[in-house]
Amino acid sequence: MSKTKSFIFKGKQSFSSSKLEQIRRQFNKSNNLDAEIYSNEIYLILADSEAINLDGIMEVLSASALDQQFSFYIGPRLGTISPWSSKTEDIVRNVGLDNILRVERLFGFKINQEFVYQDLDVSMFFDRMTQSIYPTKKDFENLFISDKPRAINHIDLINKGKKELETANRSFGFAMSDDEINYLYDFYSNEERNPTDAELMMFAQANSEHCRHKIFNAKWSLDGSQKNNTLFDLIKETSKVSPDGIISAYKDNAAIIKGSKAKRLHLDDSNKYEFVEDNLNSTIKVETHNHPTAISPYPGASTGSGGEIRDEGATGRGAKPKMGLVGYNVSNLRIPNLSRSWEKKERKPERIASPLEIMIDAPIGAAAFNNEFGRPATLGYFRSFETDFVDNKAHGYHKPIMLAGGIGEIRDKNNFKLQIDEDYLVIVLGGPAMLIGLGGGAASSVSSGESDEDLDFASVQRDNAEMERRCQEVINRCSAQENSYIEFIHDVGAGGLSNAIPELAGDSNLGVDIELSKIPNSDKSMSPMEIWSNESQERYVLAIHKDNKEAFEKICKRERCEYAIVGVTTKEKSVKLYDEANNNYPINVPLSMLFGDLPITEMKVTRHEKDLANESNAEDFDLRNVIMKVLQHPTVASKSFLITIGDRTVGGMVARDQLIGPYQVPVSDYSLSLRSFTSNSGEILTIGEKPTLAITNPSASMRMALAEALTNMAGALIKGLNNVQVSANWMAASGENQEDLALREGVEALSKISVDLEISIPVGKDSLSMKTKWLEGDQELQVTSPLSGVVTAMAPVDDVHNAVTPELNTDLDTSILLIKLNDKNRLAGSIFSEVTESKYNSTPDIDNVDNFKKMFMSVQEMISNKAILAIHDISDGGLITSLIEMCFTKRVGMQVDLSGIDNINEQLFSEESGFAIQVKRENVNEIKTSLSNKGLIVKDIANLQKNNFSIIQNKDELFNESIINLEKVWRETSHAIQSIRDNKEIADSELSLLDDKSFTGLITNVSFDESHIKNINIKSTKPRVAILREQGVNGQNEMAAAFCIAGFDAIDVHMQDLLEEKVFLKDFQGLAVCGGFSYGDVLGAGGGWSKTILFNNNVKDQFERFFNNKNTFTLGVCNGCQMLSNLKTIIPGASHWPTFERNFSDQFEARLVQVKVKKSDSYLLKDMNGWTLPVASAHGEGRANFIEKSLEELKNNNQIALNFVDSNEQDTEKYPLNPNGSAEGITGLTGADGRITIMMPHPERVFRKLQMSWHPKNWKEFSPWMQIFVNAKKFSEEN
Repeated sequence: MSKTKSFIFKGKQSFSSSKLEQIRRQFNKSNNLDAEIYSNEIYLILADSEAINLDGIMEVLSASALDQQFSFYIGPRLGTISPWSSKTEDIVRNVGLDNILRVERLFGFKINQEFVYQDLDVSMFFDRMTQSIYPTKKDFENLFISDKPRAINHIDLINKGKKELETANRSFGFAMSDDEINYLYDFYSNEERNPTDAELMMFAQANSEHCRHKIFNAKWSLDGSQKNNTLFDLIKETSKVSPDGIISAYKDNAAIIKGSKAKRLHLDDSNKYEFVEDNLNSTIKVETHNHPTAISPYPGASTGSGGEIRDEGATGRGAKPKMGLVGYNVSNLRIPNLSRSWEKKERKPERIASPLEIMIDAPIGAAAFNNEFGRPATLGYFRSFETDFVDNKAHGYHKPIMLAGGIGEIRDKNNFKLQIDEDYLVIVLGGPAMLIGLGGGAASSVSSGESDEDLDFASVQRDNAEMERRCQEVINRCSAQENSYIEFIHDVGAGGLSNAIPELAGDSNLGVDIELSKIPNSDKSMSPMEIWSNESQERYVLAIHKDNKEAFEKICKRERCEYAIVGVTTKEKSVKLYDEANNNYPINVPLSMLFGDLPITEMKVTRHEKDLANESNAEDFDLRNVIMKVLQHPTVASKSFLITIGDRTVGGMVARDQLIGPYQVPVSDYSLSLRSFTSNSGEILTIGEKPTLAITNPSASMRMALAEALTNMAGALIKGLNNVQVSANWMAASGENQEDLALREGVEALSKISVDLEISIPVGKDSLSMKTKWLEGDQELQVTSPLSGVVTAMAPVDDVHNAVTPELNTDLDTSILLIKLNDKNRLAGSIFSEVTESKYNSTPDIDNVDNFKKMFMSVQEMISNKAILAIHDISDGGLITSLIEMCFTKRVGMQVDLSGIDNINEQLFSEESGFAIQVKRENVNEIKTSLSNKGLIVKDIANLQKNNFSIIQNKDELFNESIINLEKVWRETSHAIQSIRDNKEIADSELSLLDDKSFTGLITNVSFDESHIKNINIKSTKPRVAILREQGVNGQNEMAAAFCIAGFDAIDVHMQDLLEEKVFLKDFQGLAVCGGFSYGDVLGAGGGWSKTILFNNNVKDQFERFFNNKNTFTLGVCNGCQMLSNLKTIIPGASHWPTFERNFSDQFEARLVQVKVKKSDSYLLKDMNGWTLPVASAHGEGRANFIEKSLEELKNNNQIALNFVDSNEQDTEKYPLNPNGSAEGITGLTGADGRITIMMPHPERVFRKLQMSWHPKNWKEFSPWMQIFVNAKKFSEEN
């Protein structure tokens, strides 16, 4: 019998110098010390014998012997496995190191002062929800030792009665109602047996508010009068009245919306990419992940996005997520050294994160998952709101909203799951079970503060986007087949397998027989209940026919995607979970018990007269002071800190993201996707939400939320309002009359206005426990969110060219027009009312739906006629905000003329629905007449001027400030959070660009001839290019599309193909090494991938021969660039290449950046010398690190291919023009006499002009980056 042994090694410095300095400052400030802090990564290895290749494992980890003691160590909590560990163990297996069972990472901290850490605040070193502090090595050496499996528990209600069930309900955190406890007591009494904890946990999750939506399916009475419809009935009414475009609603993981024919990129049976015409439909889904984000922001938000992505992938028989969104509501931020007059002293329970902590960590979590999975997040919102406490109660978001959503693509033939039969194989696809996220469905169904703190720990989840990517590759391959192997698929979310597998059975009118031992499990100490109900992420359950077993397994093995056949479907409609080790059934219940007819919830609400506020006089407030405060408010201020951390170009299917114009200002009203790589059609996606109105008028808040989603959408030409589909997400604090009444009124209002506008709501979600309670001394405090309805709207777009943004036209003689529904300027719920701490009784509203429809359709008509040059909706902050944000797009001034208007503040700061549009001055009278004849209000309100934003009234100047200074104020929140979260030096650098008069934004200087592309496919040759990927790579499709269009036979090559010697590089003329996150970049970007090659002699030899073959070319982009740089020992002429290190900003950076093509020997950049143009850039480790004289050698050899440059086309190290801090802006190099080109930016994502968020108007179909692929074809034909 083998004996295990542990080894401990020391790795690289844990954090960058700037991040370590941040930690040091926090630690010293909190503890009144002046200590220095050092940190290294520590690796704990568990082997099953002493006969392991120690030198090999140290080389893979870039580690050395542990030669020093640290003050303490931070590592994963006992019984948990970090995402880093999962990915690193994959690398260890794939490089062929034997006998290694586990690898885990900790952080060793050395502090140069003596102290007892228990006596000090060390919270800044770790996340208490996912990590633990270990004082010595001995304390973590047993991290891998597993206890024996915990036993099943039986709840003895036969002998002890119903009280035992009630006790279990509290101790396990089941959150079951009295009706549910009575139901279970009756069932088990009739069965004459005791329930197991596994059965009760399964029942609790399946019947939680989170899963069953009891309130939306409840009976309602209002003022004693019974309502004849449920909330769900009201929502469904919209799709009955307006069914246009709906294929599937309310019955799958996401709604399916009719699309159109397009040429999709298809992989055939020989792994060759080709364009195939197909009917492609859209999916839409929006979720929330509020409770997990409140208790542990990073993993909460990360798994929130991951869970929603799984919902999309598991729609029909398999769909493909395409474009995502995120949103956040939190209470006041209270940023240190950035005090705001409306923010009072913070009061919150200790166990939840602060709003600032949430907004520092949660967006990084969500962005990281989307980035690593490979889904662009191109839309979002952020609201900060909190009222003063009155009688120990306040409104706010101590329990935050974390919104995650998106749209996807599904083939028409995969719209619906099939009716499966008995003896189908039940498969769990994805990662293993771990003791994380236990009871999350129930935990998210109770108010924050009402559950036990230990249960908060249990419900924290863990992300592994790279595993979910592998699962999606399996789904993609199956769903692309003529007849997919996947006949039924469900994601594993709340309740884990205990929810997903019974739902598969219930939806199929079958039962299931599952074997506990077959469920993949990384924690051998878990009980059957914990294995069955844990919410380990990145999992799906599938049903496939047994005849397809071997073919399905082949796909999984190629993608290295874990899977397990855990059981079969049965005719007997029951759920049976057999435990072979103990020869018993932890679960054995009929489906009718699990999904039985529980008593329908009854909601009784009564109306009460609301107390009217003593209204303030809006005109009493100083205009200048209010403008500055409104621009400072986080809801209005720049969201740049939320946007540039997220990859918005991955996939190559985005036609509009958040950033506008040559200065890339985050003011877009919508995002746009493309239907395919060759199509101009796509989808538009927008968000609307107005929760602050709900405190005064819940109905108006929902009408205005929909109105905002639609006014945001108006800038792109859609097919009509009847083709708009909406996801409605409802957040409320149910359980109190006022909040329940608000929910009812809000749903009724949204239903009615949607019906009136012929808009349907085919999907949505509710989260009705938006309340935080806690004790402060002997006082109970409560923070309740107002009714928060978030409306996400999408619609098909025939041609994404027909779209206008807030970017101003400065070349023509123009005017700015204000369009509104009426002359009302109501201020209740406005940003103005928040920053002035004033009170009003009337909120903005849609008083006349027909007028709103006229306004929307009039704008659409003007978009169609090209009459509108720029457009911005009026929303948070009012008209003044819309006008100032438009000015930011070109850093140009504006004069606003309010002559004849008395109530200046009301006019500027009310948030009534409307638009600011820029039109040619010669068209003003015609437009005003047309709109006035339709009953709309239209005013010629402003003109452009050079540098200042000014407001005049009857020739009196009321306000005058430079647009640069206004933008500085608008950026304060983003700059402050960047300074705390990232590297302060880079935050200051970005802000300083506002004062740099030489910076004129993005420019182009190219001589691109598009005719080369039209002629290239005339040639008969179709050279073969290997589109190379490793697990975690996500950029292969856009790379393949570019090469296909350039006339190549592009072949999908997975590293597994090379390792198994099923594919050989000698059979290709070109090699394209794609971008993404191979192995999640755990051992440095591209490190695991390159080591897989270098540690396998056969594969290493293949690469070396290919690189030396003078008839071949290689392109490495981003992760491919990083990987190839690690292979420089086998690449001719690459010995001086740099390594690529963490960005100087300490952050993932995604931007449209400007580069210049330098004179080099690169074949792929031939004839592009001197070109300056924008390109997509998205990476976290792109800083080129040169050793000694390597840089000079590369210059002397003409091997510098690309540099980041400024507006004067000069090489730059200035952030964010240089997003990673590379010396001299170097971001592309060559080797092998120019046959190999590596670069960090992504030309393959922007080979069409539509894929860029800014481009010159004179470009045609393609962008100049298509020249790279044209050059590749020319090289192949000549060699």
